[in-house]
Parts: sequence; C-alpha cells; structure tokens
Amino acid sequence: MNSIRKAVFPGQYIQGQGVLNDLPVMINRMGSRGLILASEGVIKNILPVFADSSTTGQIPVERFNRECSEDELARTGRIIQETKTDVLVGMGGGKVIDTAKIAADRANIPVIIVPTIASTDAPCSGCAVVYSNQGIFEKVCYQKRNPDAVLVDVDIIVQSPVRFLVSGMGDALATWFEARSCERTQSPNECGGLSTLTGLHLARLCYDTLLTYGTAARIANLQKIVTPALNHIIEANILLSGIGFESSGLAAAHAIHNGLTAIRETHDFYHGEKVAFGVLSGLHLTGADPQEINEVYTFCEYIGLPTTLEDIGISKPDHTRLQTVAGLACESGQSIHHEAGQITPEMVLNAMLMANAMGQARKSGKLNF
Repeated sequence: MNSIRKAVFPGQYIQGQGVLNDLPVMINRMGSRGLILASEGVIKNILPVFADSSTTGQIPVERFNRECSEDELARTGRIIQETKTDVLVGMGGGKVIDTAKIAADRANIPVIIVPTIASTDAPCSGCAVVYSNQGIFEKVCYQKRNPDAVLVDVDIIVQSPVRFLVSGMGDALATWFEARSCERTQSPNECGGLSTLTGLHLARLCYDTLLTYGTAARIANLQKIVTPALNHIIEANILLSGIGFESSGLAAAHAIHNGLTAIRETHDFYHGEKVAFGVLSGLHLTGADPQEINEVYTFCEYIGLPTTLEDIGISKPDHTRLQTVAGLACESGQSIHHEAGQITPEMVLNAMLMANAMGQARKSGKLNF
C-alpha cells in the first residue's frame, strides 16, 4: 500500500466567459431534475444577472444556510429526497460548494460545481470540510469521487471583490510547500496514496503561476477586466491548487489554519487568509531557506495577504490562546505530522510567533531586503 501512487481529478473542468449558460445542457447529460444550492448573495446578485431566463433561470434554486454543518447537510439531504433531485448544483463560495459535494455524495447523485469566487481550491476536490454551526472546524469528509463537472464563469468571478481572489491565492500558496513536505516524508496525499509526478508538478506550477501573474491578476480584478493573467490565477486557485493539494497532500499550513478557527476573532477572515499565515508559520517551522521565506513574505505583501497575527484579527497575541491553536494543529490525524521529524505544539507556537514577529518587523521597516 505504501508504494501506491494516486491522483484524482474532476470529471470536467470548463473555464471561460459566459459558460454559465452551458449549465442546463450539463444537467441534462447527467439527469433530468436539477437543483441549484446557492448562497443568498448568489440568489440576489448573480442569478438574476447572469442566468439566461430561458435556460439556467428555470432551474429550481434552494438557499444555502451559511454553514457547512451536519444540520445543513441533513436539511439539504431531505430537500434532495423530497424534490426527487437527480443532479445537484453547488453555486457560490467554499462552504456551499462543500455542502453540495457531501450532500450529493450521500444521495448518490452527480454534482456540478459552479464557483462564483476564486477564493479556495474546494471546487475540484473530492474532499470537503464540515464545521460546527458556530463555524469551528470539525472534520474532513471524503467523497466517493470528485465533482462530475466544474463550471467556472470568468464573467462572474471578475465582478467579485478582489479580497476573494487574493484569499484564493493564499490557499493556493500552500499547495507547493505542503506537496513538497509530503514528497520528502513519503506521506499520504488526500486520496490515500503517494503523490504522482503529475500531482507534484501541478503543485509547483501552481506556485510559479502565483508568483508570475498574481499581481497583474489582482489589478485586473480591481478594474473588473478579464485578462490572461486573471484567467491564469483563477485556474491556479481552483484547478491547479485543487488537484495539487489533493493528489500531493497537506502539511503544516492547513493544520495551523484548522487550529486558528478555534479563535473567534479569526472567523471574520477567509480560509485562504488564515492558510497564508499558516504557510509562513510552516516555513519557519521547517527551517526553510531564508531567500524562500523572503520570497513568500514579499508575495504576500504585494497582493495583500496576512503576514502577522493582527492581519487575521488577533491584535493582542495571547500565548495561552495560541497554545490552544498549536495544540489543535498537532492533534492526532492532523496533516502537520506529514512534516519531517516529530512536530510538537511548542514548535508550532514558536513558529507562529516567529512568523508574526518577522511580519511585524518587515512592516515597520526594521528588516531591509
């Protein structure tokens, strides 16, 4: 089993301008009765504008209740059963997407994912995160297969606030470093095997794409302009990161993110923003090359990702509370144990404090590069 290499992919990935109008055709290829599970913002602001009234606009829509929790999954499951839905569409951000993936898997029906923001790598993956009703991380669920199709309409994503795109770059930023750690320690990826060369190289391509096009894509998003750079970053955030993390594995960054969700003040910050701080902490934890650390800090600073604890809501770092974060990050089964050597809560606490201290020093101008 230890020598088995595995990689997983969505059934289809379609990205472009105006591709939302392909949704009815895709549903009809998979079933006969579709249902869109969408966030309130999507129902109010996106479907009325982007859905063709003769096609997509005729698909029934159910409002998502804000949290991917067991209560919401049970409610969605009942609706699928009552409406005899045979194709579920998850439309919105990461939590509605994860809810759709799990609910469709439990109902044994196909799922089509339509991300309206490029803020996470959730759309392409076969795993999903379940939270409590209060937004605290509970568990990761693995589906029997990846989404049957992922439909990415760039016209929709370019209209979203730039913070979502930047957050997606924070999530994608972790992909290469965690993949590299798993490869070094021969740790399992998220689909139960070792990384393939395909997964590893897509993870590296993800990182290189961020560094090359991230700044230009951010500017394009701010100006609501569709450009090649924006298309490349949308692909990196959704497809490259999705395949890269799942087929190559997770390590310190996401475990630290999971621990940070226990601090209430971080709940106003997006997944990718907390992951970005987890990346910086992970680099200090593993003793990364100083030039590499500088490169990552510089990237985060240029595009507006967090580099200090204050940037994710923790204005007065309390060692006791951060020890709780470190302890949760090091719990049995957390991906931080894919890093080399024995990782302890004390090491993680020190890494977070160091990441914060360096971020503060750079902001104050006390470090010159």
